[in-house]
Amino acid sequence: MQDQENQEVPNQPDGQEQVPAQEAAPAAAGEPSLEEQLSATEAKLAETHDAFMRAKAEADNVRRRAQEDVSKAHKFAIEGFAEALLPVKDSLEMALKVEAPTVESIKEGVEMTLKQLNAAFERNKLVEVMPQPGDKLDPNKHQAVAVVPSEQEANTVVNVLQKGYMIADRLLRPAIVTAAQPK
Repeated sequence: MQDQENQEVPNQPDGQEQVPAQEAAPAAAGEPSLEEQLSATEAKLAETHDAFMRAKAEADNVRRRAQEDVSKAHKFAIEGFAEALLPVKDSLEMALKVEAPTVESIKEGVEMTLKQLNAAFERNKLVEVMPQPGDKLDPNKHQAVAVVPSEQEANTVVNVLQKGYMIADRLLRPAIVTAAQPK
């Protein structure tokens, strides 16, 4: 028997033994084969690709909806302001239709129309910039068109030539002022 164990197998290179077919199977019966691992990985890849494509489509939809919202916001941005100005226009048209206006009726109509306009400005956060004489010159809200000699401190408002306006916190038009000259 010992002679049989020491005999070499004629078809095998030196040092290698013939392995029975049963031992060629995976060592651990619980491990999946390479084909099973490949198919599982391909399934996972397909699932991940599908999730990616869905997420990409959703992102494209969100981007498109946001662009539409911005477009609508630009298109209808002044809608509220325009609605607030319609009564002002109506009042002006009615004033022009009066057959024999008196100075008092014109003045009364203009005052009422100005109230409507001020209310429209207030609802739409359009605020007057009206500095008082002696206020410090603010280059962010005031535009000095002249420097005049004055008894006031230098770089203060002497006279307001035209009101300025702000929308919310943004300057629409600066107040046109004259400023005090340094002594």
